[in-house]
Amino acid sequence: MAEAEAAGDAALGPAAAREGAELAAVIGATVPTGFEQTAAEEVQEKLGSASRISRDRGKIYFEVPARSLPQVHRLRSVDNLFVVVQEFKDYQFKENKEDALKDLEDLVKKLPWTDPLKVWELNNSLKKKKTKRKKHNLQSPASRGKLGDGGEEGGADQHSTSDQEDCAQNPVAVEPTGGQDTENPQGVTSRNGVEEEEDNEQSDVKSEVQANSESGTKAGDGQAGEGEAKVLRFRVTCNRAGDKHSFTSNEAARDFGGAVQEHFQWKADMTNFDVEVLLNIHNNEVVVGIALTEESLHRRNITHFGPTTLRSTLAYGMLRLCDPQPTDIIVDPMCGTGAIPIEGAAEWPYCYHIAGDNSPQAVKRAANNISSLLRKNENKDSAAPGVPLDVIQWDICNLPLRTGSVDIVVTDMPFGKRIGSKKKNWDLYPACLMEMGRICTPGTGRAVLLTQDKKCFAKALSRVGHIWRRAQTVWVNVGGLHAAVYLLRRTWERAEETRSCW
Repeated sequence: MAEAEAAGDAALGPAAAREGAELAAVIGATVPTGFEQTAAEEVQEKLGSASRISRDRGKIYFEVPARSLPQVHRLRSVDNLFVVVQEFKDYQFKENKEDALKDLEDLVKKLPWTDPLKVWELNNSLKKKKTKRKKHNLQSPASRGKLGDGGEEGGADQHSTSDQEDCAQNPVAVEPTGGQDTENPQGVTSRNGVEEEEDNEQSDVKSEVQANSESGTKAGDGQAGEGEAKVLRFRVTCNRAGDKHSFTSNEAARDFGGAVQEHFQWKADMTNFDVEVLLNIHNNEVVVGIALTEESLHRRNITHFGPTTLRSTLAYGMLRLCDPQPTDIIVDPMCGTGAIPIEGAAEWPYCYHIAGDNSPQAVKRAANNISSLLRKNENKDSAAPGVPLDVIQWDICNLPLRTGSVDIVVTDMPFGKRIGSKKKNWDLYPACLMEMGRICTPGTGRAVLLTQDKKCFAKALSRVGHIWRRAQTVWVNVGGLHAAVYLLRRTWERAEETRSCW
């Protein structure tokens, strides 16, 4: 890890590193909803920084020296990163829409932009170095995936509709509720927020709105370009949640963006932008930030997507929940495209990971993703020994594994929406839990299982209560679906044998 950190610091360059040593940054990170505490623990463990979990679910904030940006980008639990310009914990919005929007416009001139923009510059230089290294290593473009404007959920999150669809940070991409503002002008897409629990409060679709661009051709004021003549291009992304605002996210982004443009003389551009300014409004909490990631970090492992590919960040949270120890054998019996075992092999290489699925297409995709990971490792280190991971096609209810031979089972169970059906789950879930109980070591084995079909799971668990005990439940939001991650612990009771030969 120390060598990797040193390499990351070197990527910033000596001048940038010196400047970074004198500069601290408050970093905001979007994380899988429900795993905020897991992300905070990882930040404390790897960066030595305490995190504050936002009241707006799916976000944490922590302070680090700017020179630590390379290590920040290597966090496994965060989706998108941004540097905080300023945070208002109890912002008082005017009741009149025009007055409220005018206050947001006036706010732009009062914000402390200088240091956050320096952090953005340091981060930008790091990204350029990375890009050059990737070109020299002849990394396949496929390993980066086909990107939209930001993080991908339609391939990299559960139950999304398209391999390339970019809806990672749209909390209402699936089944919007009646209280939401769903107007979406100017080809608006969504980015750099998180899926949010939809309570009874009104929640706006996050929108990226191009500010007025008639006068955006003047030279920059030098604040973001270090004296360069180049005019920076920008866009404003607004994410608003709450039912007491007189304005929509589109209106806030439009007016705030117009003031940003007037203040910096930047040019507005929704697609080919240099700077993305974030305006996050959650009830009376307002956070202004500058994005540090162009694509969500959860895309890191997957190049071949399926209809229900799990985000790598959510996979990391699930794996961390079961506390893997060296030499543990970890099995994902319904691996899909392999997001969980691939994340496990990357982060816990001293465990042995087995991935399996009954679908030959899923096994093929998982094998392709493992091959991509191997190529990436070879590019980083010519002496890379490979990954401790095997993939196999099998029947989840009749696994070719010895009784009591597995330490941990981690899997994303079929929700009964895109894969299988709710009706089939009533038979599948108890059979799966029985077979998982058979292969797991009595007394010490554990399982971490994700499902949205909570009623069916609870019934199945009650039927196998003699071999599994529920230890913890984490409520998560997966592509707009309210799901749960269950941590189960194996009892000492003997499980039924499905095969006499075991």
